[in-house]
Amino acid sequence: MQNPQPQLANLLSRRMFFGQAGSALGAAALASLAESPLQAAVRQSAAKAKRVIYLCQSGAPSQHDLFDYKPLLTQRQGEELPASIRDGQRLTGMTADQTTFPLTPSKFPFAQYGESGAWLSSVVPHMAKIADDVCFIHSLHTEAINHDPAMTLLQTGTQQPGRPSLGSWVSYGLGSENADLPAFVVLISRGSSLGNQQPLADKLWGSAFLPAEQQGVKFRGAGDPILYLGDPAGVTRKSRRQMIDAVAQLNRLEAKSIPDPEIEARIAQYELAYRMQSSAPELVDFRDEPESTFAMYGEEAREPGTFAANCLLARRLAERDVRFIQLYHRGWDQHLHLPRDLSRQCRDVDQASAALVTDLKNRGMLDDTLVVWGGEFGRTAYCQGELTADDYGRDHHPRCFTIWMAGGGVRPGIQYGRTDEFGYNVVENPVHIHDLNATILHQLGVNHLDLTYRYQGRDFRLTDIAGGVVKDILR
Repeated sequence: MQNPQPQLANLLSRRMFFGQAGSALGAAALASLAESPLQAAVRQSAAKAKRVIYLCQSGAPSQHDLFDYKPLLTQRQGEELPASIRDGQRLTGMTADQTTFPLTPSKFPFAQYGESGAWLSSVVPHMAKIADDVCFIHSLHTEAINHDPAMTLLQTGTQQPGRPSLGSWVSYGLGSENADLPAFVVLISRGSSLGNQQPLADKLWGSAFLPAEQQGVKFRGAGDPILYLGDPAGVTRKSRRQMIDAVAQLNRLEAKSIPDPEIEARIAQYELAYRMQSSAPELVDFRDEPESTFAMYGEEAREPGTFAANCLLARRLAERDVRFIQLYHRGWDQHLHLPRDLSRQCRDVDQASAALVTDLKNRGMLDDTLVVWGGEFGRTAYCQGELTADDYGRDHHPRCFTIWMAGGGVRPGIQYGRTDEFGYNVVENPVHIHDLNATILHQLGVNHLDLTYRYQGRDFRLTDIAGGVVKDILR
């Protein structure tokens, strides 16, 4: 067995180096929000977007019932999907035992909207009104066929847990523009669907091996936005400040004996929490919003924790220069009774999603705010289970699905990529998850190839060893 003492000495010397470097960086970060050498290094060009609002629809919305109109499915309703189209695709455990795969059109009628002529279904009438403000990408694809690995891939660039999330990479590379709020905020809402509500794990907004302060800060939907934000009875701001200073002194003493970047991260988090005691209550207090705001977003925007309220909160966070705002809305996993449950889900998100884009546009913020709307994969063109005229379900489909993007230098009013007449395979301009993430970083002025972090002897990046910017959708 190898003597552990030299290894321990090397470890301590490395930890000392990184700890001392972390102390210097931590002090600088608290003193100023000026761009760091890291931030300067990863910037490739002038950013078109200053911030991102990511409206993540957990559970996989059906592109066939929302955005990707396929009249052939109506013409050939109930017929078998040709084996040449399916081409031996991997199936989930839910449909692996099916002997037939009947083509299934949407129950909801489609129409074209705006000068762009985008096809949208009747279940998203508010999104139809912003058709000329968004770019629909119909050719997204992924390798993952089940929810947890697919969502992990979408948010971290790999199906395996243990990698930093997109928001954490952005926070790490670009830092914060507001010392009183986190650079990365997470908001979660539960859908009205009676079907599956896929769980969401902290790994989706975690920082993994990046510094701990880069992880997303999850706001609660009721009460204080963050636990223990208020001071206990009898504790004044002055005594709280004294306590924070004393804890910081103890942490720095520990850092001298056992240097560790995580100690500096802890100091920074204490400082941020102290400042948020003043900034967060004002942020989540909607009483200063005019009635026209609630008419735009819908009455549910008055109800903390709803998707509509989170969209309004996202706009308020964007106004305060929060860098990355991640909304998750659960409930899109509709294997059965899709018409019923999809209608419920769309009532949750349709008006507020469109209102957010319109609100940003009216305030002159859409040009430098990138809005992304979509889930982890798509839904099959065939029915899962029994097919009737008014009821059907769809299984997972990673080969193609639709998302939309708005603002942040993305070309509005275009449809990019194309699927075959069955809506089953991409036939034009495929876009992988890595391409999507590379494009998001590009709009923030970051080259995805340069934003790396060395861990366990390897340079990691969000897009792993793939990805390319989708330049055709950019202004």
